[in-house]
Amino acid sequence: MIETRGLRKSFRSRAGRETKTVDAVRGVDLKVAEGEIFGFLGPNGAGKTTTLRMLATLIEPDGGEATIAGADLRKDPAEVRRRIGYVAQGGSTWDESTAREELVLHARLYGIGKAEAHRRAARALDAFQLTEYADRKCKTYSGGQRRRVEIALGIIHEPKIVFLDEPTTGLDPQSRAHMWDEIRRLRADGMTVFITTHYLDEADALCDRIAIMDHGEVAAEGTPAELKREISGDVVLVGLDTAATPQAATLLDAEPYVNKLETGDEGVRLYVEDGATAIPQVLRRLDHAGLDLRSIELHRPSLDDVFLTKTGRSLRES
Repeated sequence: MIETRGLRKSFRSRAGRETKTVDAVRGVDLKVAEGEIFGFLGPNGAGKTTTLRMLATLIEPDGGEATIAGADLRKDPAEVRRRIGYVAQGGSTWDESTAREELVLHARLYGIGKAEAHRRAARALDAFQLTEYADRKCKTYSGGQRRRVEIALGIIHEPKIVFLDEPTTGLDPQSRAHMWDEIRRLRADGMTVFITTHYLDEADALCDRIAIMDHGEVAAEGTPAELKREISGDVVLVGLDTAATPQAATLLDAEPYVNKLETGDEGVRLYVEDGATAIPQVLRRLDHAGLDLRSIELHRPSLDDVFLTKTGRSLRES
Protein backbone atom coordinates (compact mmCIF):
# COMPACT_ATOMS: atom_id res chain seq x y z
CA MET A 1 0.00 0.00 0.00
CA ILE A 2 2.93 2.33 0.59
CA GLU A 3 6.36 2.14 -1.01
CA THR A 4 8.98 4.87 -0.84
CA ARG A 5 12.45 5.03 -2.36
CA GLY A 6 14.95 7.66 -1.26
CA LEU A 7 12.37 10.15 0.03
CA ARG A 8 14.12 13.39 1.07
CA LYS A 9 13.15 16.78 2.48
CA SER A 10 15.25 19.75 3.60
CA PHE A 11 14.28 23.09 5.10
CA ARG A 12 16.13 26.38 5.12
CA SER A 13 16.27 28.23 8.41
CA ARG A 14 17.67 31.62 9.23
CA ALA A 15 19.83 32.22 12.30
CA GLY A 16 20.81 35.88 12.45
CA ARG A 17 22.43 36.72 9.11
CA GLU A 18 23.18 33.12 8.23
CA THR A 19 20.91 30.77 6.32
CA LYS A 20 21.26 27.12 7.22
CA THR A 21 19.89 24.02 5.49
CA VAL A 22 18.38 21.37 7.78
CA ASP A 23 18.00 17.85 6.36
CA ALA A 24 14.75 16.74 8.01
CA VAL A 25 14.38 13.48 6.04
CA ARG A 26 17.43 11.84 4.46
CA GLY A 27 16.48 9.18 1.95
CA VAL A 28 13.73 7.06 3.53
CA ASP A 29 12.90 3.64 2.03
CA LEU A 30 9.70 2.01 3.28
CA LYS A 31 7.26 -0.73 2.36
CA VAL A 32 3.90 -0.98 4.11
CA ALA A 33 1.65 -3.97 3.39
CA GLU A 34 -2.10 -3.84 2.93
CA GLY A 35 -4.12 -4.20 6.10
CA GLU A 36 -1.34 -3.70 8.63
CA ILE A 37 -0.71 -1.16 11.36
CA PHE A 38 2.68 0.34 10.57
CA GLY A 39 4.37 2.53 13.16
CA PHE A 40 6.98 5.24 12.89
CA LEU A 41 8.78 5.31 16.24
CA GLY A 42 11.24 8.00 17.25
CA PRO A 43 11.81 11.12 19.36
CA ASN A 44 10.40 14.53 18.53
CA GLY A 45 12.41 16.05 15.70
CA ALA A 46 13.40 12.69 14.19
CA GLY A 47 11.60 13.41 10.90
CA LYS A 48 8.46 11.32 11.51
CA THR A 49 5.89 14.07 10.94
CA THR A 50 7.78 15.49 7.95
CA THR A 51 7.73 12.04 6.31
CA LEU A 52 4.05 11.65 7.13
CA ARG A 53 3.22 15.05 5.66
CA MET A 54 5.07 14.16 2.45
CA LEU A 55 3.15 10.89 2.13
CA ALA A 56 -0.10 12.77 2.72
CA THR A 57 0.81 15.32 -0.05
CA LEU A 58 0.88 18.23 2.41
CA ILE A 59 4.49 19.05 1.55
CA GLU A 60 6.40 18.17 -1.60
CA PRO A 61 9.50 15.94 -1.38
CA ASP A 62 12.83 17.33 -2.54
CA GLY A 63 13.77 13.94 -3.97
CA GLY A 64 12.87 10.28 -4.12
CA GLU A 65 9.74 8.45 -5.21
CA ALA A 66 6.67 6.99 -3.57
CA THR A 67 3.46 5.18 -4.46
CA ILE A 68 0.48 5.38 -2.11
CA ALA A 69 -2.37 2.88 -2.63
CA GLY A 70 -1.22 2.50 -6.22
CA ALA A 71 -1.03 6.25 -6.99
CA ASP A 72 2.22 8.07 -7.73
CA LEU A 73 2.91 10.61 -4.97
CA ARG A 74 4.73 13.14 -7.14
CA LYS A 75 2.91 12.69 -10.46
CA ASP A 76 -0.66 12.36 -9.20
CA PRO A 77 -1.02 13.88 -5.70
CA ALA A 78 -4.73 14.54 -6.21
CA GLU A 79 -5.39 10.82 -6.65
CA VAL A 80 -3.31 10.08 -3.56
CA ARG A 81 -5.51 12.46 -1.57
CA ARG A 82 -8.64 10.66 -2.74
CA ARG A 83 -7.29 7.34 -1.49
CA ILE A 84 -6.01 8.36 1.96
CA GLY A 85 -7.24 9.80 5.24
CA TYR A 86 -5.07 12.06 7.39
CA VAL A 87 -5.44 12.99 11.06
CA ALA A 88 -3.01 15.66 12.21
CA GLN A 89 -1.47 15.83 15.66
CA GLY A 90 -2.93 19.27 16.32
CA GLY A 91 -6.56 18.32 15.73
CA SER A 92 -9.12 19.52 13.19
CA THR A 93 -12.50 20.06 14.87
CA TRP A 94 -14.30 23.38 15.24
CA ASP A 95 -15.42 24.43 18.72
CA GLU A 96 -18.84 25.67 17.58
CA SER A 97 -19.71 22.68 15.34
CA THR A 98 -21.19 19.37 16.43
CA ALA A 99 -19.62 16.03 15.58
CA ARG A 100 -22.50 15.22 13.23
CA GLU A 101 -22.16 18.53 11.39
CA GLU A 102 -18.40 18.03 11.01
CA LEU A 103 -18.78 14.50 9.67
CA VAL A 104 -21.47 15.42 7.15
CA LEU A 105 -19.44 18.40 5.94
CA HIS A 106 -16.30 16.30 5.43
CA ALA A 107 -18.23 13.66 3.54
CA ARG A 108 -19.77 16.33 1.29
CA LEU A 109 -16.32 17.81 0.62
CA TYR A 110 -15.35 14.42 -0.83
CA GLY A 111 -18.27 14.61 -3.25
CA ILE A 112 -20.56 12.27 -1.35
CA GLY A 113 -24.29 12.93 -1.77
CA LYS A 114 -26.25 14.53 1.08
CA ALA A 115 -28.28 11.46 2.07
CA GLU A 116 -25.25 9.17 1.93
CA ALA A 117 -23.20 11.72 3.91
CA HIS A 118 -25.78 11.61 6.71
CA ARG A 119 -25.80 7.79 6.64
CA ARG A 120 -22.02 7.65 6.87
CA ALA A 121 -21.96 10.21 9.68
CA ALA A 122 -24.46 8.17 11.69
CA ARG A 123 -22.46 4.99 11.05
CA ALA A 124 -19.19 6.66 12.15
CA LEU A 125 -20.78 8.12 15.28
CA ASP A 126 -22.00 4.67 16.25
CA ALA A 127 -18.69 2.95 15.45
CA PHE A 128 -16.70 5.45 17.53
CA GLN A 129 -19.26 5.44 20.38
CA LEU A 130 -20.11 9.11 19.86
CA THR A 131 -23.86 8.94 19.19
CA GLU A 132 -24.64 10.20 22.70
CA TYR A 133 -22.64 13.39 22.04
CA ALA A 134 -23.35 13.72 18.31
CA ASP A 135 -25.32 16.95 18.49
CA ARG A 136 -23.32 18.72 21.18
CA LYS A 137 -20.73 21.31 20.23
CA CYS A 138 -17.18 19.98 20.01
CA LYS A 139 -15.95 22.46 22.62
CA THR A 140 -17.88 20.46 25.23
CA TYR A 141 -16.06 17.17 24.47
CA SER A 142 -13.28 15.59 26.49
CA GLY A 143 -9.86 15.13 24.86
CA GLY A 144 -10.58 11.48 24.13
CA GLN A 145 -14.00 12.20 22.61
CA ARG A 146 -12.58 14.96 20.44
CA ARG A 147 -9.77 12.72 19.22
CA ARG A 148 -12.29 10.04 18.23
CA VAL A 149 -14.22 12.64 16.22
CA GLU A 150 -11.01 13.62 14.44
CA ILE A 151 -10.24 10.03 13.45
CA ALA A 152 -13.84 9.56 12.31
CA LEU A 153 -13.38 12.64 10.10
CA GLY A 154 -10.22 11.10 8.64
CA ILE A 155 -12.03 7.96 7.49
CA ILE A 156 -15.51 9.28 6.59
CA HIS A 157 -14.73 8.87 2.86
CA GLU A 158 -13.61 5.23 3.45
CA PRO A 159 -9.96 5.59 2.40
CA LYS A 160 -7.63 2.65 1.78
CA ILE A 161 -4.99 4.13 4.11
CA VAL A 162 -5.29 6.41 7.12
CA PHE A 163 -2.32 8.39 8.48
CA LEU A 164 -2.46 9.15 12.21
CA ASP A 165 0.11 11.60 13.56
CA GLU A 166 0.71 10.96 17.30
CA PRO A 167 -2.90 9.78 17.80
CA THR A 168 -2.78 9.51 21.61
CA THR A 169 -0.63 12.48 22.62
CA GLY A 170 -2.21 14.33 25.51
CA LEU A 171 -4.79 11.63 26.30
CA ASP A 172 -5.28 10.12 29.74
CA PRO A 173 -4.51 6.35 30.15
CA GLN A 174 -8.16 5.29 29.79
CA SER A 175 -8.63 7.35 26.62
CA ARG A 176 -5.36 6.00 25.21
CA ALA A 177 -6.48 2.41 25.76
CA HIS A 178 -9.80 3.18 24.06
CA MET A 179 -8.00 4.80 21.13
CA TRP A 180 -5.84 1.68 20.73
CA ASP A 181 -9.03 -0.37 20.42
CA GLU A 182 -10.35 2.02 17.76
CA ILE A 183 -7.13 1.75 15.74
CA ARG A 184 -7.24 -2.06 15.91
CA ARG A 185 -10.84 -1.92 14.71
CA LEU A 186 -9.80 0.10 11.66
CA ARG A 187 -7.35 -2.66 10.74
CA ALA A 188 -10.01 -5.32 11.36
CA ASP A 189 -12.24 -3.43 8.90
CA GLY A 190 -9.53 -3.82 6.24
CA MET A 191 -7.89 -0.42 6.45
CA THR A 192 -4.12 0.11 6.39
CA VAL A 193 -3.07 2.32 9.32
CA PHE A 194 0.16 4.33 9.41
CA ILE A 195 0.89 5.98 12.76
CA THR A 196 3.71 8.06 14.17
CA THR A 197 4.43 7.81 17.88
CA HIS A 198 7.15 8.40 20.45
CA TYR A 199 5.50 6.04 22.97
CA LEU A 200 7.39 2.74 23.26
CA ASP A 201 4.44 0.85 24.74
CA GLU A 202 2.14 2.10 21.99
CA ALA A 203 4.42 0.91 19.19
CA ASP A 204 4.94 -2.46 20.90
CA ALA A 205 1.27 -3.09 21.62
CA LEU A 206 -0.32 -1.74 18.42
CA CYS A 207 1.99 -2.12 15.46
CA ASP A 208 2.43 -5.14 13.22
CA ARG A 209 5.69 -3.61 12.02
CA ILE A 210 7.64 -0.50 12.96
CA ALA A 211 10.40 1.67 11.58
CA ILE A 212 12.67 3.36 14.10
CA MET A 213 13.58 6.82 12.86
CA ASP A 214 16.37 9.06 14.10
CA HIS A 215 17.96 12.19 12.60
CA GLY A 216 15.89 11.86 9.42
CA GLU A 217 16.87 8.26 8.67
CA VAL A 218 15.38 4.83 9.27
CA ALA A 219 17.67 3.14 11.80
CA ALA A 220 15.81 -0.20 11.90
CA GLU A 221 12.65 -1.81 10.55
CA GLY A 222 10.72 -4.97 11.38
CA THR A 223 8.15 -6.40 13.75
CA PRO A 224 8.63 -5.45 17.42
CA ALA A 225 9.50 -9.08 18.19
CA GLU A 226 12.07 -9.27 15.38
CA LEU A 227 13.77 -6.07 16.46
CA LYS A 228 13.97 -7.19 20.08
CA ARG A 229 15.33 -10.59 19.04
CA GLU A 230 18.28 -8.81 17.40
CA ILE A 231 19.44 -8.00 20.93
CA SER A 232 20.10 -11.48 22.28
CA GLY A 233 19.97 -12.35 25.97
CA ASP A 234 19.02 -10.15 28.90
CA VAL A 235 19.76 -6.60 29.95
CA VAL A 236 21.17 -5.85 33.42
CA LEU A 237 20.98 -2.23 34.56
CA VAL A 238 23.55 -1.41 37.24
CA GLY A 239 22.83 1.84 39.09
CA LEU A 240 25.94 3.63 40.36
CA ASP A 241 27.08 7.06 41.46
CA THR A 242 28.37 9.11 38.54
CA ALA A 243 31.93 9.07 39.90
CA ALA A 244 31.95 5.26 40.17
CA THR A 245 30.53 4.55 36.71
CA PRO A 246 33.81 4.71 34.69
CA GLN A 247 35.65 2.32 37.03
CA ALA A 248 32.71 -0.10 37.17
CA ALA A 249 32.43 -0.03 33.37
CA THR A 250 36.13 -0.89 33.00
CA LEU A 251 35.86 -3.79 35.45
CA LEU A 252 32.65 -5.27 34.08
CA ASP A 253 33.57 -4.87 30.42
CA ALA A 254 36.40 -7.36 30.98
CA GLU A 255 34.05 -10.04 32.35
CA PRO A 256 33.51 -13.01 29.95
CA TYR A 257 29.73 -13.13 30.50
CA VAL A 258 29.26 -9.51 29.28
CA ASN A 259 28.51 -9.41 25.55
CA LYS A 260 28.18 -5.64 25.38
CA LEU A 261 28.39 -2.74 27.82
CA GLU A 262 27.09 0.82 27.61
CA THR A 263 27.24 3.66 30.09
CA GLY A 264 24.67 6.35 30.74
CA ASP A 265 23.48 8.83 33.33
CA GLU A 266 21.87 6.02 35.31
CA GLY A 267 24.99 3.84 35.47
CA VAL A 268 25.98 0.82 33.39
CA ARG A 269 23.87 -1.27 31.01
CA LEU A 270 25.07 -4.83 30.43
CA TYR A 271 23.92 -7.17 27.66
CA VAL A 272 24.35 -10.76 28.87
CA GLU A 273 23.15 -14.22 27.85
CA ASP A 274 21.57 -15.08 31.22
CA GLY A 275 20.80 -12.26 33.62
CA ALA A 276 19.95 -14.57 36.53
CA THR A 277 23.49 -15.99 36.62
CA ALA A 278 25.18 -12.71 35.69
CA ILE A 279 23.76 -10.64 38.57
CA PRO A 280 25.55 -12.54 41.39
CA GLN A 281 28.83 -12.23 39.49
CA VAL A 282 28.29 -8.49 38.99
CA LEU A 283 27.60 -8.05 42.70
CA ARG A 284 30.72 -9.97 43.70
CA ARG A 285 32.94 -8.05 41.26
CA LEU A 286 31.74 -4.62 42.38
CA ASP A 287 31.89 -5.57 46.07
CA HIS A 288 35.47 -6.82 45.66
CA ALA A 289 36.40 -3.49 44.07
CA GLY A 290 34.76 -1.56 46.91
CA LEU A 291 32.21 0.15 44.64
CA ASP A 292 28.85 1.08 46.16
CA LEU A 293 25.83 -0.14 44.21
CA ARG A 294 22.64 1.95 44.18
CA SER A 295 20.42 -0.51 42.32
CA ILE A 296 20.42 -3.46 39.96
CA GLU A 297 17.63 -4.45 37.57
CA LEU A 298 17.06 -7.29 35.14
CA HIS A 299 14.75 -7.10 32.14
CA ARG A 300 14.22 -8.49 28.70
CA PRO A 301 15.22 -6.29 25.76
CA SER A 302 12.65 -3.61 24.96
CA LEU A 303 12.14 -1.31 21.99
CA ASP A 304 14.09 1.28 23.97
CA ASP A 305 17.04 -1.14 24.05
CA VAL A 306 16.66 -1.57 20.29
CA PHE A 307 16.65 2.22 19.85
CA LEU A 308 19.69 2.55 22.11
CA THR A 309 21.57 -0.15 20.20
CA LYS A 310 20.75 1.37 16.80
CA THR A 311 21.27 5.04 17.67
CA GLY A 312 23.53 5.11 20.72
CA ARG A 313 20.99 6.87 22.94
CA SER A 314 17.80 6.06 24.82
CA LEU A 315 14.45 7.05 23.37
CA ARG A 316 13.11 7.57 26.90
CA GLU A 317 15.86 10.10 27.57
CA SER A 318 15.27 11.75 24.18
